[in-house]
Amino acid sequence: MDGTKEMGLRNVSSTCSISEMDDFDLSRLLDKPRLNIERKRSFDERFLYEIFPSALAFLMNGEPEIVKNFLLKTLHLQGWEKRIDRFKLGEGAMPASFKVLHDPIRKTDTLIADFGESAIGRVAPVDSGFWWIILLRAYTKSTGDLSLAETSECQKGMRLILSLCLSEGFDTFPTLLCADGCSMIDRRMGIYGYPIEIQALFFMSLRCALSMLKHDTEGKEFIERIVKRLHALRYHMRSYFWLDFQQLNDIYRYKTEEYSHTAVNKFNVIPDSIPDWVFDFMPTRGGYFIGNVSPARMDFRWFALGNCVAILSSLATPEQSMAIMDLIESRWEELVGEMPLKIAYPAIESHEWRIVTGCDPKNTRWSYHNGGSWPVLLWMLTAACIKTGRPQIARRAIDLAETRLLKDSWPEYYDGKVGRFIGKQARKYQTWSIAGYLVAKMMLGGSFTFGDDFPRRGQTNETSD
Repeated sequence: MDGTKEMGLRNVSSTCSISEMDDFDLSRLLDKPRLNIERKRSFDERFLYEIFPSALAFLMNGEPEIVKNFLLKTLHLQGWEKRIDRFKLGEGAMPASFKVLHDPIRKTDTLIADFGESAIGRVAPVDSGFWWIILLRAYTKSTGDLSLAETSECQKGMRLILSLCLSEGFDTFPTLLCADGCSMIDRRMGIYGYPIEIQALFFMSLRCALSMLKHDTEGKEFIERIVKRLHALRYHMRSYFWLDFQQLNDIYRYKTEEYSHTAVNKFNVIPDSIPDWVFDFMPTRGGYFIGNVSPARMDFRWFALGNCVAILSSLATPEQSMAIMDLIESRWEELVGEMPLKIAYPAIESHEWRIVTGCDPKNTRWSYHNGGSWPVLLWMLTAACIKTGRPQIARRAIDLAETRLLKDSWPEYYDGKVGRFIGKQARKYQTWSIAGYLVAKMMLGGSFTFGDDFPRRGQTNETSD
C-alpha cells in the first residue's frame, strides 16, 4: 500500500494548497467479511476513545446503524449544560465518558454523561471531540452515506468542537495547550503542555472536518481557519517534535540563551536536560515524534498512540512514517516485548515518579499509563503498518498477542518491562482489548477462533473499585 496515502480523506487541493494530501481510502480497510459475535450488555463507564475500535469493528462487520446511533446520541450529549462547580465549560465540549443506567421496571436506558466534573482530577477531555469527528468521517467513508455528516446537527456539532480548539488567545504556537490527564492518559503523567497524542488527533480531526464541512457561509469561515492551522501545525510538528539520530546529535550540541530570529535553539532547551536513556534508545536508522515540546522543555518519551496517529493522518512525512516503523523494529524488545504495545516508554520511577505523578499508586513503574502494555493499540499499529507497507510488523505483533489474550481473559493492560504480567488493576474481558484485536485481524484479512472463555451474552466487564 502506498505510504503517501491518507486515512480516509479525499484530496483537498480544490479547497487549499495542501496538495500532497492524497486519499488513503479507509473503506479498503473497513470492507471485510461479517462476524457472528454475540452481543453483551455492559453498564460500566465508557470513554469515547474506548468506543472507537468497537465502532470500527461494527463498520467492518456491516453494522453501520450502531455507529450512526452512537454518533447521534453523543452529539445530543454535547448539547447538555456543562458545569464544574461554578464554572461553565465551552459549548462544544464532548463528554469524557458516559454510563448507561437501565430501569428494569420501565425497561428504559438513560445515558449519564461526564464532562470532567466526575473525572479523576476534574479534567475535561480534549480528545473526545476529535475522536467524534474522526469517527464521523470513518462512518462516511465506510458507508458512502454523506447525509449524516451533512445534517445541520452534525455540521453544528463540528463547528462547536472546532470553535474550542481554533479560538485565538495568547498562544505563540499552532499546537494545543492542554492540562495533564486530558486524553487516554487520564491521570497525572507529566504530559501537560503540548502532548503528541493531542496534537496528532487535532491534526487528523482538522483534516476530517475539512472534508465534511459544507461550503456555506458558516462552513467557509471554518474551512479557511482550518487550512491555515493545518499548514502551521504540520510545519511545527515536523520541525520541532521530530527526533532521529541526527536531530538528537544537533540538540546535544545546542547553544543556549540565543536571542533573535536566527536562533537555532528556539525553545532554549538545555542539552544537559537530555535523559541518558535516549542516547542508547535512538537507533542510527529510525525516529519518532517526542512526547512534548515547550519553552526549555522536551519530553523525550515515546508515546505509541501519538506516533501511530501521526502516520495515519499524514502528519508524519512518508520518510518519517518509515522511520517510526524502523524504530519499532529496532527497539522491539522495549516497545513490544511479550505483549504489544507500550503506551509510553520508558517508565518514570523513583524520585521522578513521586514528583511527576504525585505518588500515583496506579501509575507505578511499568504499569498502566506508566510504561504499561495495551492490547487495544494493536489496531492502530496494524493500520500504521498497512499504510507504510510493513504488514509483517503487525502480523508479528498479533501472533505475539494471540499467545496470551484469550488465555488471560482479554485484560485491559499488562504490567512489567516487557509486558509479561496481567495488570495489577486490569479489568478482564475488556471491550476495547477485544475490539482492538478484532479490527487488527480484519484489517489483515485474518480469521480467528474463540474458545469457551470468550465473553457471552450477559457477561459484563470486571469492575475496579
